[in-house]
Amino acid sequence: TTSMGRGRTMNITSPLGQVIRDDQGMRLEYVRTFPDPIATVWSAVVDPGELAAWFGTWRGDPSTGTIEMCPIEGDGEFHPAEIVECDAPRKVAVVLPSPDGPWPLSVELSESDGVTTLVFVHRLAEPYDASSIGPGWHYYLDRLDAAVHGAPMPEGEDWPDYELLGPEYPLPAS
Repeated sequence: TTSMGRGRTMNITSPLGQVIRDDQGMRLEYVRTFPDPIATVWSAVVDPGELAAWFGTWRGDPSTGTIEMCPIEGDGEFHPAEIVECDAPRKVAVVLPSPDGPWPLSVELSESDGVTTLVFVHRLAEPYDASSIGPGWHYYLDRLDAAVHGAPMPEGEDWPDYELLGPEYPLPAS
């Protein structure tokens, strides 16, 4: 339980992500587990209708390598997104447009003993800063978990509480 401003207490017990320096630069990485088959989690991540419940939707023909994404937040418009890799039901990698430039993202899934592990990676660009991106992906991954399990969904009014997680996403020492 984390004490939050505005006289509220919010339970943000989901695992934090971490910023990791590697040979390609910096990545923001989250590891989440689901007591569900890999097909269930894969569908929540790539099916346009299921994705719409927690992040946004897409349209187009993925076989072309480009789709159009419309996130929940934003201007309500569809914007081109590049599909870098799609290996159902194990990995999907895309590059989403953002006001700050391209966002390379990947989701890798593995299943063992009925538990699916999701590894979400956002490759950070210079200047590296995960203090706002980290809480944002934390929020959306909590929404994914809620969508998969039919649990109460974090909503916009919860965002200020997530925003307070910014200091939890420091850059690693060089």
